[in-house]
Amino acid sequence: MLYGGQSAEHDVSCVTASHVLAAIDTNRYRVTPIGISPTGDWSLGEAAQAALAAGPGALPDRLDTNGPAVSVADVIGARRDSLDAAVDEVTVVLPLLHGPMGEDGTVQGMLELGNVAYAGSGVLGSALAMDKAMAKQVLGANGIAQSRYRAFRESDISPELPARLAEDLGLPCFVKPANMGSSVGVSKPHSVEALRDAVEYALTYDEWVVVEENIVGREIEVAVLGGTRPEASVPGEIVPGEEFYSYEDKYVTDGAQLLIPAPLSVEDSDTVRAMAIRVFNVLRCDGLARIDFFFEEGGRGFLCNEANTMPGFTPISMYPKLWQASGVSYPDLIDRLVELAIERKSRRRRNVKH
Repeated sequence: MLYGGQSAEHDVSCVTASHVLAAIDTNRYRVTPIGISPTGDWSLGEAAQAALAAGPGALPDRLDTNGPAVSVADVIGARRDSLDAAVDEVTVVLPLLHGPMGEDGTVQGMLELGNVAYAGSGVLGSALAMDKAMAKQVLGANGIAQSRYRAFRESDISPELPARLAEDLGLPCFVKPANMGSSVGVSKPHSVEALRDAVEYALTYDEWVVVEENIVGREIEVAVLGGTRPEASVPGEIVPGEEFYSYEDKYVTDGAQLLIPAPLSVEDSDTVRAMAIRVFNVLRCDGLARIDFFFEEGGRGFLCNEANTMPGFTPISMYPKLWQASGVSYPDLIDRLVELAIERKSRRRRNVKH
């Protein structure tokens, strides 16, 4: 299990990892937690292992990334050589990493090279969903409804750009780093000057920025699980406690209301679940993803906001809550992700010379 990472979502990953460890069946799995520090150092989570051995109740709410250094070779399977030859073990990596350098295809590429099964989307799906600008291009090319937006690189910025964006998309609008999650770096400017500051702020996280129109509508999320035949959970609705669903709202204040299932008609629920599966397939997702929508009632209907290929698994996170409401418990969800990882590896290795 990999957790932590070098992105601004490091702390979210450490919380996610603790709760996955608490739920995992240690009679079925031999778990090795590997922490990645904010500076990129990899270490064996000995404290987490000791707490796990003492029982799930001994685990802290958040794992740390301190411990003896471990090599990438250890993570991708070299340690299997020391196993009892009579024990038939399969290595599956749970890359519980959010944001760049973890959810964006980088770690997935390393695991592909190591011929190791891992949970979640592959290199292309991870990279595509992580980059909001490219994901929006692909969604648009496939006729999937979404908000109006503009995407640009740092080198494309000019003094007149904020005024042009305000004229094109209106105010207020949303400004986001293209490659980030958990609402990190997101702003909702109400003036041209605030828009200029919001762009500068987003650029502290990524060289690409996405500016979107403000949607007056409900926030609907659907959890998707599966490989070649993905399934959608019941939809959920988020009622933000702040002006928008910010990082603080998600992980600090817990001010947002999560309505599960979302109060939608049967027809609307079926529509958004079908859309979620279509987005999942179009963006080449695999294993799991949470697909987020805006719902303009009486307007354009459901508009895809984004896909998250490694959604949070904290106690207040939507993904496990949506599946629990759909009849899949937290431990069963982990089992299913492991099974899907093994299935996906068997499919993908067909493109390797025999």
